[in-house]
Amino acid sequence: MLSPVGALSNGLELLADENIPEMRRRCLELLEQSAQISADKLKFFRLAYGAAGGFGEDVSSEEPRELIAALIRANERLELQWAVAEPRLPKTAVKILLNLGAIAIDALVRGGTLAVGAERRDGATEIAVRAAGPRVAFDPAIGKALDGTLAETELSGRTAPAHMIRLLAEEHGGGLQYAVTADALIMGAVLPDQAA
Repeated sequence: MLSPVGALSNGLELLADENIPEMRRRCLELLEQSAQISADKLKFFRLAYGAAGGFGEDVSSEEPRELIAALIRANERLELQWAVAEPRLPKTAVKILLNLGAIAIDALVRGGTLAVGAERRDGATEIAVRAAGPRVAFDPAIGKALDGTLAETELSGRTAPAHMIRLLAEEHGGGLQYAVTADALIMGAVLPDQAA
């Protein structure tokens, strides 16, 4: 959030001192972009980490697609492949899907493809997220948080989302798993429907 909010502040300062119409127009465009990025991130945080009031027990699968697409929109080196056929997903599944998506985006430091899939079958919601690209960067501490081997004293802002979704999955009778190579990170979750 610091980057887009900082850009808003800087843009307002520039706008206050600018008298050339073309430069004022450009400042307004930058302010609009920064405001949109800030709004997108706040929407993401609300659904990924918050109570997400206003949503029922199930959430339209269009919501997480739009939020993940917004996160990667400004990065031309990233491509989103969305394979979620379900029209609605349990709120807990959406939280896990969004957080796995954010972890995957962070791993694609040199660009690549983010593939997200989810389906309900055999009494459970299954989620799969794959980040593929050159030299995937995956912090082993995030892996430990996902599999439950990271000590709580080692939690940080970087590992807390993985820790949170592992706890959510376990609380709902499900689990997480991941595999990483030099050019791909694959993460998945299974949540039983009756508890998701």
